[in-house]
Amino acid sequence: MVRAIVGANWGDEGKGKITDMLAKESDIIIRFQGGSNAGHTIINNYGKFALHLLPSGVFYDHTTSIIGNGVALNIPYLLKEIKELESKGVPTPKILVSDRAQILMPYHILLDTYEEARLAGKSFGSTKSGIAPFYSDKYAKIGFQVSELFDEDYLKEKVERVCEIKNVLLEHLYHKEKLVPEEVFQTLIEYREMIKPYVCDVSAYLHQAIKEGKNILLEGQLGSLKDPDHGIYPMVTSSSTLAAYGAIGAGIPPYEIKNITTVVKAYSSAVGAGAFVSEIFNEEADELRKRGGDGGEFGATTGRPRRMGWFDAVATRYGCRVQGATEVALTVLDVLGYLKEIPMCVGYEIDGKVIKDFPTTVQLEKAKPVWKVMPGWNCEIRGIKNYEELPKECKDYIDEIEKEIGVPITLVSNGPERDAIIKRK
Repeated sequence: MVRAIVGANWGDEGKGKITDMLAKESDIIIRFQGGSNAGHTIINNYGKFALHLLPSGVFYDHTTSIIGNGVALNIPYLLKEIKELESKGVPTPKILVSDRAQILMPYHILLDTYEEARLAGKSFGSTKSGIAPFYSDKYAKIGFQVSELFDEDYLKEKVERVCEIKNVLLEHLYHKEKLVPEEVFQTLIEYREMIKPYVCDVSAYLHQAIKEGKNILLEGQLGSLKDPDHGIYPMVTSSSTLAAYGAIGAGIPPYEIKNITTVVKAYSSAVGAGAFVSEIFNEEADELRKRGGDGGEFGATTGRPRRMGWFDAVATRYGCRVQGATEVALTVLDVLGYLKEIPMCVGYEIDGKVIKDFPTTVQLEKAKPVWKVMPGWNCEIRGIKNYEELPKECKDYIDEIEKEIGVPITLVSNGPERDAIIKRK
């Protein structure tokens, strides 16, 4: 059976913890898109980890972790992550990398950094991990696929061709040093030696695993609203963040994805630029940021403070819809225990009219939140394992979210640890 775990909002929903928990019953966990530009924070018996490229199921010795063909593969970063796990006592995970994955190059990171600097005040709030230039090259057909590393003559000729294009940009747009083709070629040869032990025809491997009835988890990065087609374009990422893309980014048939667990945060947070209707500011935001997540709401990759907001029912309902959510895992509910009242955004007012459907970006920029205020439970709920033991106001808040999004909430996370989870029928 194949299950996808994806985010309903801007990312940062707590998918890593849910994947880590569900990986216990899984045989294979796959990252199917994105790169090292966003991280999943996980707390378990080995300690606290921020994973960026590795799937969040690497902590179990019975699992195989896969980097799918849809991922932006930063090879040195992957090796660094594996070493970091081993240095903290995690058994060496079994890892496979798709021979069709494409390689994120050092010049992608440079170009990302130069472009954000050039755009200055109009920048996209990139993490400068090279993601947009990487996917641009992939679709312009000038990226390097892992399989190409094993044909040196072909590789040499392609490097010359690619450097020619890149050097026009570097010299004339950014006024920076040009690439030296021989150096780029040598980098790729080094990458080949690093990645060689892991390379596999992942699609064929998964075809066999599905035939054998294995349990497979697809792990998405970021969330619905960062999708380039269905998100807040252009303030989005450069790969599809939707469960549907899991079939493409892993190389499996779409009809094999039976469950789509969509992770929803009990309040809102976002990294990067773009419209964010339920956003809050100043002391109200600082207090929520300080209490949020584990050790505060700061980006797992950049460390920068996340933008904070109250729960946005309009954005979340839409996020669940485009993901095709079959169930919802609600996270960080425990964080809200300090509040006597909890605002919830239940509509958008645009040009004097209240709407309930999430609009396109141009309209979104004009939207003002319509609030509904719920009574808070104003107490600590961490440690509660049984749903019925939650305070009435807490259960009412969950019911209200479920009613707004129209998808059953089956899991409620009430703490950062792996086992701080309540199963709800």
